[in-house]
Amino acid sequence: MRRPRGNKTRKAVAKRFKITATGKVMRSHAGKRHLLATKNAKRRRRLGSAAVLSETDTYRITQNLPFSH
Repeated sequence: MRRPRGNKTRKAVAKRFKITATGKVMRSHAGKRHLLATKNAKRRRRLGSAAVLSETDTYRITQNLPFSH
């Protein structure tokens, strides 16, 4: 007999987003991989910190992470 299939976590989404304890979704900024010499120090510091995802995208991300909420 086959086991019923449960919900699977989208691993690509799990690597890109983190869920906080209060349920907010955190994302990383784009543009921190290469060509950093042309960006000033203030911009590089800002790109290093995580940002809160907008409320419109939060629902879609949490649907792909079934065990995080």
